Parts: sequence; C-alpha cells; structure tokens
Amino acid sequence: MIDASAPAASPDAPLRALHASIRKVAIVVNPLSGGVGPQAAAEAEAILSLYDCEAEVTTLEGAKIPEQIAAALDARPDVLFVLAGDGTARSVAARAGPKGPLIAPLPGGTMNMLPKALYGTADWKVALRRALDEGEPLVVAGGVVEGEAFYCAAILGSPALWAPAREAMRTGKLKLAWMYGRRALKRAFSGHIRFSLDGGARRRAEALVLISPLISKAMVKCDGLEAAAMTTSDAAQAFRLAAHALFDDWRHDPNVTTQGARSITVSARSKIPAVIDGEPMLLGRNADISFLPRAFMALAPRPPAGEDSL
Repeated sequence: MIDASAPAASPDAPLRALHASIRKVAIVVNPLSGGVGPQAAAEAEAILSLYDCEAEVTTLEGAKIPEQIAAALDARPDVLFVLAGDGTARSVAARAGPKGPLIAPLPGGTMNMLPKALYGTADWKVALRRALDEGEPLVVAGGVVEGEAFYCAAILGSPALWAPAREAMRTGKLKLAWMYGRRALKRAFSGHIRFSLDGGARRRAEALVLISPLISKAMVKCDGLEAAAMTTSDAAQAFRLAAHALFDDWRHDPNVTTQGARSITVSARSKIPAVIDGEPMLLGRNADISFLPRAFMALAPRPPAGEDSL
C-alpha cells in the first residue's frame, strides 16, 4: 500500500502499473471544495508520479471551471478523476455519459455519496489509490429528475427540507443549522406528494426515496430504481427514515413500502423539496423521473461477488 504523502518517485524507481489498461490520466481539482484543500493538486501529482501513466493535473478556477472541465473531457483521457464538490462530480459524470471517458469521482465534497459508494471511503487519497491499483471499468446506472442526474439517491418531499440543517450542523455552523431547522419545522408536512410508478395508480406519501442499483440492497438486477414511499405522519420519524435511507434497515419499517420502477411521476400542491445525491434543490410542482441503465462508466474496484456496493 502506498503512503499518500510519499514524495514523487525517483528517476530510477520502478513505476507501478495500473490495474486497468490505462495510459492517459487526467484529474481536475477544486481546492476550494470543503474536502480538498490548497495542497491537493500537488499531493495528487505526487501519487500519480508513482504510476506508469501520462498524467495531467488541472486546478479549477472559479468562473473558468466549466471551460476547464470541457477541455479535460475534450482531451479524451482514459480516465478523468474529479476532486471537487458533489455537484461538480455529478455534473462531470453526466456530461461524460456512457460514451465518454471513464470517470472517477473522488470524495472532495460534503456528503460524498457517489465516491463512498464506489470506493468505500471519504479519504480522497485512499480512493485515488484504490482506483489506480484495483479499478476496472464499471457501468453505473442512475436516474434523471427534471434534467438533473443522480447516481445514488433522490429524496423528494418534506424530509428533504432537513438536509441543509443537517449539513450545517455537520460543519459546525450551529446558527445556520438552527435557522434551517426552524424553516424545516414550519414547512414540514404542509402537504403530501402524489406519485405513480411505471404508469400505475397514483398514491400518496410524505416522501419518496429513489435509490440506484449502485447502492440498493433490494434491486437484485440492474433494471430499475428502488422506489420507497414513506407514509409516516410524524416529522421526526420521517426525517430519521430519510436520513438513514441508504445505510440502515429502514426498509423493514411498516411505514415504508418499496418497489422497483423505471418511470416515476411526482406531483404536489407546491414546489417539491428534494435532495439529489446529497444536494438540496427545489423542483416544480410536477416532476418526472426516469431510470438510466447506463448513465456513465466509472473506474472503480469491482465489488466482491455476493456483497453490496457499500
């Protein structure tokens, strides 16, 4: 195992071969993202120098970011690592699509849902080494809601209002967390959402969680999203279910029903709060969600047979 802080290889030192057939590596780094830092680009260069590959490291700069990402994709590397926020990683994967270069989203954001699902760690240096040492091309399925792609999960409904408060608390911004929490309490359960799965009957719920095959423990085949409807009328209970939806045994709760689906429609009397792969956003009063069986290609270790991705 390589020490992530190790210096660059000496000219006479043998270079490590990559697990996959990769020669051209690119990495884009946003030093202003919460989990990155100003030394990240140099640290990434030091790690990449230990491998037998052509490497290009780009530091993202404010208004230039869209142009820099486009240039990185246009250069057609064998793999493009993304060390940036959750939204940037999700955007790059969406732009690459199934025909673009392999994408390796490293944990540089706040929630890091996608990197954790692929690499099982919140340490970007460990994730980078795992991808380089053990990575193979991996088809990643996902979904798209109103033009926004997601690869882990989408939470729609009132419990999503609590996401900003939770993240503010996680980062120590207590005053902001209190403000978000009060706002969530005022708006919580002011209205239900109605949804339909694959053209079926419309049903009512407090929230709907859509989970990709990458992390679903219920979808045996990669043939749809796991749709979980929450029917509890208790705010604390619903938030607990939504917050732990991806990792715990909440599916056994009598207030939750699950079903596979490829096409989902959701409506409400007002705009629908949502959390898409960890990012809070506000949807319109009506939203359509579709399953993407082949969203993009990742470079990641292959999960052991019979084990979940997480």
